[in-house]
Amino acid sequence: MPTGGSHTPVEAIDRALLLLDELARAGAAGASLADLAQALGLNKSTAHRALSALRLRDYVAQDPASGLYQLGHAALTLGQTYFGSESLQLLLHPALLALSREAGELVHLGVLAGDRVLYVDKVEPERAIRVWSQVGQTVPLATTSLGRALLAYRDTQRAHLDAYLQVLPEGRVVDAEQVWETIASARRLGYATEFAENEPGIACVGIPVLRGGTAVGALSITAPAERMTTGRTHELVDIVRRVVPPLLPAGFRLPEALTAAGDNR
Repeated sequence: MPTGGSHTPVEAIDRALLLLDELARAGAAGASLADLAQALGLNKSTAHRALSALRLRDYVAQDPASGLYQLGHAALTLGQTYFGSESLQLLLHPALLALSREAGELVHLGVLAGDRVLYVDKVEPERAIRVWSQVGQTVPLATTSLGRALLAYRDTQRAHLDAYLQVLPEGRVVDAEQVWETIASARRLGYATEFAENEPGIACVGIPVLRGGTAVGALSITAPAERMTTGRTHELVDIVRRVVPPLLPAGFRLPEALTAAGDNR
């Protein structure tokens, strides 16, 4: 059991934290009381008392059939709660500011909200662009570059897409195969596009923000459709690649595919 040459002032808390670390390493397979005690240099009764306390607060779960211990719901949602929409807005706002300033375009931050995207931040450029978006508004996943970027990096299958298309506003028609091709392309390139499919005359480029390999949010750059040429899209992707990564908090990253986007043009 690592001590770093010093003793913790509260040994019970230290044991509990070490047990959580060990269970995280064990993953979904779980670990037995004997294995946990041996790994941490504890006797079984001491480890059992700590595990019982953690079970009480749902930080540890025990399989009733096998007796193996796993991380509980409270432990698994701890990070998700911290990196919720409000925290993401605070953590990623500096990146949005820098991106909007460098690109000279409107920038959004969106997160998954069921079958929709929730706008949680928005930074306007000096040259205003009239777009009907506001923080707190939700829009369909399938017709936005934000939503497509999120879907591309959340293990979405083709069979899932029809459900997302069914919630489109009445009269909104999109080509399902084209949407799926855009999502598949986003996995190859690291960014998604949308051209006047969410709002007439407006086009967007969406880039997922990853944590642990999964998209926890997405950035988008929005511009009038006539300005969003192929060349301009590539230019904006280059700006994202250069400006955003240094401003991301620890544990966050952009897709690795984005770094090779220039080779796939």
